[in-house]
Amino acid sequence: MAVKVKQTLTAASVIIFGVVAWAVALVVALATSASSEKIWVCLVGIALGLWGLSYTIRRAKREHVKNL
Repeated sequence: MAVKVKQTLTAASVIIFGVVAWAVALVVALATSASSEKIWVCLVGIALGLWGLSYTIRRAKREHVKNL
């Protein structure tokens, strides 16, 4: 018998996952001596993810959303 688990991904958790993925990509790029262009792409991905996370949290507070 399979147990069904209801799992809801919130916007904040998806953004956090993306930021972590970019951070891992940055570590790999630094470890493999990747070109500076690839390193900058990872840094910009992290920065945009953090900006998106702060925007999402502010919007949720403004709209009184309980589950981010």
